[in-house]
Amino acid sequence: MERNADKTLGLLSIARKAGKLQTGEDSVGAMLAEHRARLVLLAADAGPATVRRVLARTEGTRQRVITLAYDKQTLGAALGRPSVAVAAFTDVSLALAFARTLPEPDAALMADLEERVRRVKDRAENGRHTKTRKS
Repeated sequence: MERNADKTLGLLSIARKAGKLQTGEDSVGAMLAEHRARLVLLAADAGPATVRRVLARTEGTRQRVITLAYDKQTLGAALGRPSVAVAAFTDVSLALAFARTLPEPDAALMADLEERVRRVKDRAENGRHTKTRKS
């Protein structure tokens, strides 16, 4: 379990350094408003108001939210900050890689992320852009 936890937290650090992970309620809120959050992570001890706001912003969207087994200080330490209550992946491939490191990944979450990765790869292979081009 310890080795898997190291891998999970390490992936968070890699994603942050690559600019594919936003932390903090304001930054994550902006990603949610723009529908750019692929997977939202909540610390086990995130405050009820934070949880309520994140869930309200994701309601009715395809943006997934999971609560981790890690507390705010553990997430913060992995990300070079004092504490982190909420974070969001903006890259679906990294979100999938992260979900695979979880001790008990949710089957529906995994299926959704795998489908999204497949669609991104299909678009890349077919040369289609994610945004509609004007003619």
